[in-house]
Amino acid sequence: MMPNHAPRHLDPRSPLVLDTSDLPRRPGSMRTVDRVVPAPADLGLELISVPVGAELDLQLRMESISEGVFVSGVVLSVTRGECGRCIRPFDDTLTVRIRELFVYANSATDQTTEEDEVGRLQGDLIDLEPALRDAVVLALPINPLCREDCPGLCPDCGVPLDELPGDHSHEQADPRWAALSNLKTSEE
Repeated sequence: MMPNHAPRHLDPRSPLVLDTSDLPRRPGSMRTVDRVVPAPADLGLELISVPVGAELDLQLRMESISEGVFVSGVVLSVTRGECGRCIRPFDDTLTVRIRELFVYANSATDQTTEEDEVGRLQGDLIDLEPALRDAVVLALPINPLCREDCPGLCPDCGVPLDELPGDHSHEQADPRWAALSNLKTSEE
């Protein structure tokens, strides 16, 4: 999945907008960004996601290269999900690596790539949200589990198997033998 890098007006005060004005445009120049920001809406999948407003701990490095700014690092957060086997809610942690190039306007990369293929700086600003969104969504499990050995639900009664006794069963007699079952109970 490629990030949607369609340009939009960026607000420099937005938590997921990075300002590169203090990063020299000399290749090799670098600066770190360590900040905690609130998670945007819809950051996840159907069964698991990062809750809206949850803390995203950004530990990033912005590095000048000849074509633009390379952003790399990790994002740490909590996730909230529903187990794909037992349907119980659970919380977990998530660590996601980010590696994304944002090119300068009128650079060779800017002129030779489609608009949605690569991130672009808008002046001195970088919109980190599309790259962050793709990294998080791709890192989340499609079928999340509350724990690796979750046994799931009883297929007959729907109760979580780990809440049932070891001898739990739903013995279903063959209807063809029902007459013999009645005979046995009448003898007792």
